[in-house]
Amino acid sequence: MHAFKANAPLNASMSDKKDNVLMLLDTMSRSKKTVFAEKEGVLRFYCCGPTVYGEAHIGNFRTFVAQDLFRRVTECNGLKTLHVRNLTDVDDKTIRDSIKAGQKLKKFTDHWKDRFHSDCEVLGLLKPHVEPSAVAHIVQQIQLVENLLRLGHAYTSDDGSVYFRISSFCEYGKLSKLKSRDLSAGASRRTTSDDEYSKESVGDFALWKGRREADGENFWESPWGEGRPGWHLECSAMCREYLGDSFDLHSGGEDLVFPHHENEIAQSICSSGKPFARHWFHIAHLLVDGGKMSKSLGNMYTLGDLRGKGHTPEVVRYALLSGHYRQPLNFTISSLEAARSAIGKLLKADTLLGGGDPPSYEESLARGPSELGPFHAAWEALLDDLNAPKALGALFSAIKNIDLASLANDEKDELRSSFWFVLNAFGICLPNIAAPKEPPTEIKDLAEKRLQARLGKNWAEADKHREKIDGAGWLVKDLPTGFDLIPK
Repeated sequence: MHAFKANAPLNASMSDKKDNVLMLLDTMSRSKKTVFAEKEGVLRFYCCGPTVYGEAHIGNFRTFVAQDLFRRVTECNGLKTLHVRNLTDVDDKTIRDSIKAGQKLKKFTDHWKDRFHSDCEVLGLLKPHVEPSAVAHIVQQIQLVENLLRLGHAYTSDDGSVYFRISSFCEYGKLSKLKSRDLSAGASRRTTSDDEYSKESVGDFALWKGRREADGENFWESPWGEGRPGWHLECSAMCREYLGDSFDLHSGGEDLVFPHHENEIAQSICSSGKPFARHWFHIAHLLVDGGKMSKSLGNMYTLGDLRGKGHTPEVVRYALLSGHYRQPLNFTISSLEAARSAIGKLLKADTLLGGGDPPSYEESLARGPSELGPFHAAWEALLDDLNAPKALGALFSAIKNIDLASLANDEKDELRSSFWFVLNAFGICLPNIAAPKEPPTEIKDLAEKRLQARLGKNWAEADKHREKIDGAGWLVKDLPTGFDLIPK
């Protein structure tokens, strides 16, 4: 088998075959463009990370899992990466909630940062190469503001705040196509009455916020007085610090297109006079049971919530991957059951291919995408705008059409290497998915009693049996033909 050179540079000018490159929709141009590294064969990309003031929910992780898929497919296709993902550890929310909790800002945000890292690890997310925090880059942010002031793109207000003058940037709104809508109306929804009195224009946004009583001890010295950075400024400063003035790709959820990414573009280009991100990659939002996630509706699930209901992180990851990143994903508990079933089928296929320790992600990188045989269609789908649903469909079609049980051992080894190349590109992990254990006889008996109580509409008795089943570490799922017992 021909060995593909791991991490070899691959870009549009070097590739003759269209199916050897990753095509990805660019939000700015609204067209699919080739993903390639402009400098030194390393794709430099920035992802807006979490605001660490609470536990990340599955809507957040829909974005992070899609970005992880992007990185894996890019690297599996032979391109090195430099992945930067920031942590927002100072903003209105972190300050407000740390004060409410009676904790110093650092102690408060460190706790939620550690929780986020733990969730990322069990979801199989590759660690970013650099993970800068906003607080650690105050100096760089002040320098950026000083430059914008010097160039006339910003101005100070009486309260010590500094605002970006959007009238100084003629391309403002190009990413979000905002100029086709009412800019002032869109901006006014994001301002307070205090802001309106201190700004030249309602659309101008804060680069630096003068110290206010509500900020408590959370302020820094600057040439304009005590205060703290604006949210948009933080990402521009960290992009510049680790990726330079211009870099290959910027990513985030679609809710960040305006105003966050629009503001990043404006302040970054006006400060450096150079292009900012060459490619924009945005992920659509997540719905729950067909509607918006909301704490008031009780459907804002965290990974911890779902694990408490008996759903493993591998199953959650699969469910988050099951939709195309450009389309809203409708997340339901039944979609987790479908994901669990799909992983079971993949586990069965792997067993028929010989089982044992699977090739690692690093081994798949070294192998490369050459000679994938029946799994080539799945890889092609991933290269075409990360079409995960089509790729998964092709993967299962390949499994179905191969008589795995009749293959010779050498054929199985070759197919298993191709099979795992695709799984590693997805970040799907099977070894941690144990085959469902058989429930004890007493649990089965309780479930049967509960079923009979339900059939007799004795709801109190049914609930009593369910509580006993739950206390024993099992979940009972009602089916049209009876029930299923799932270990928690």
